[in-house]
Amino acid sequence: MFSAGATAVRCVQEPVNFFNNERWFIPPTKPFRRNDRSRARSRVIDRPRPGSIRLIDEEGNQVGVVEIVEALAMGDERGLDLVEIAPQADPPTCKLMDYGKYKYQQKKKTSKQKKLVQRRKEIKLRPKTDEHDFQVKLDRARKFLDKGHKVLVTMVFRGRETIHLDLGRELLGKFAVKLEDISKVEQAPAREGRNRMNMVLTLK
Repeated sequence: MFSAGATAVRCVQEPVNFFNNERWFIPPTKPFRRNDRSRARSRVIDRPRPGSIRLIDEEGNQVGVVEIVEALAMGDERGLDLVEIAPQADPPTCKLMDYGKYKYQQKKKTSKQKKLVQRRKEIKLRPKTDEHDFQVKLDRARKFLDKGHKVLVTMVFRGRETIHLDLGRELLGKFAVKLEDISKVEQAPAREGRNRMNMVLTLK
């Protein structure tokens, strides 16, 4: 309460004017972080600078913590590059290596992994396969080839059909000719065991 004669003072909080050029409100921002993939990329250190690293030699042996200048000198003596492989470690971990050769091997490894994705699909035929079934199996093989898969075409002989191997080989040849617009014969028809004959087709 106020005493008599006292002047009442009302405190009014001044509103923040977000459009006043002198009082812009700027919310705090999060620090920029590169994703783990970009941080994990190897980097060649080719210039001397202050600081130390944990060094691994070209044989995979731990050399220990050394100055960057010393590590570069070791690399020069051996004709190798100094490559940072774990920049987030404390101190960063580096390895002596032939970086050009390393990149080539990584590329070759990636290419091999991509090739492993390719699968071999099997289509089975009989010497007496009728025209309708033959066309159905052709369409199925074409779909496999379009997806980049190899196609193993197997001719299966039963009972006395084994005495007509020439008919089976002829039918496999016809199968290959029907698909020659998108495929090529990787393995010519060859007998496998007593009652099978195989042919492999691959995308051109």
